Amino acid sequence: MTSQIPVHEWGSASSDAPGVLLLQEIFGVSGYIKQRAADLHALGYYVVAPEIYWRLDDTDLDESAPDLMPRAMGLVQRLDWDQAVADAVSVLEQLKARGKGTAVVGFCFGGGLGFQVSAVSSPDVLVSYYGSALPRLLDLHPQVPALHHFGNDDAFLDVDAIVPALSSDDRAEVYRYDGAGHAFDNPLPMFHHPEASALAWRRTEAFLARHLPTSQG
Repeated sequence: MTSQIPVHEWGSASSDAPGVLLLQEIFGVSGYIKQRAADLHALGYYVVAPEIYWRLDDTDLDESAPDLMPRAMGLVQRLDWDQAVADAVSVLEQLKARGKGTAVVGFCFGGGLGFQVSAVSSPDVLVSYYGSALPRLLDLHPQVPALHHFGNDDAFLDVDAIVPALSSDDRAEVYRYDGAGHAFDNPLPMFHHPEASALAWRRTEAFLARHLPTSQG
C-alpha cells in the first residue's frame, strides 16, 4: 500500500481479500494489535494497521514497563485528534480504492477513532471495542453496520449512557459483558477478561463474516 503514514500489512494489497483498517489502542501498534491483525488475516482479510502516532516523537512504549499507562496517556494528549482522523481516513480510502470491500476494526482509542472515521468515509462494516472517545462522538451516526463491545465493569466509560444512543441505530449490534472492565480484550493481566475476550471475538468473526465475507467464509 502506498501511504505517507507508516503502515503494517498482513497479506497483499493486490489480493482479492477484503481490506481491514485496524486501529490501535493508546499503546500503539503493539504486540497485541499485531496478533489481532494476524487473527483477522487468518480469516481471509488483507489487514492494514497504521501508525497513528507517526507525527509524534518518543513514541516507543514498553508494554512491560511500570510507566506504560502514564506514557501512553501522555502520547494521546499530544495527539491532534482531527489529524489522526484524517490520517486514518486516508488509509481507508486507499483500501476502498481496491474495490474488494472494507471494514474498520478498532480497540479503545481506535474504537472511537474508527467510529468517527466510519462517519467520514463509510466502510462496509465497523467493529468497535469500548471506544474511548464515543461519549463525545455519538451525534455522528456512521451509516454502516456496526458491532460494539463493552464491559459492564468499565471504570473509564459510562456504558449505561453510551449504549442507548448506539442501540437506537437498527444497523448496530451492542454487547455488554459482565465482570469485564475497560480493554478486556487486551491480554495484559491488568485488563484481560478471558471469557469476555473469547466471546467478543467469536461475535466479531461472525459479524464480519455476515457483512464482509471472505473466500474462506
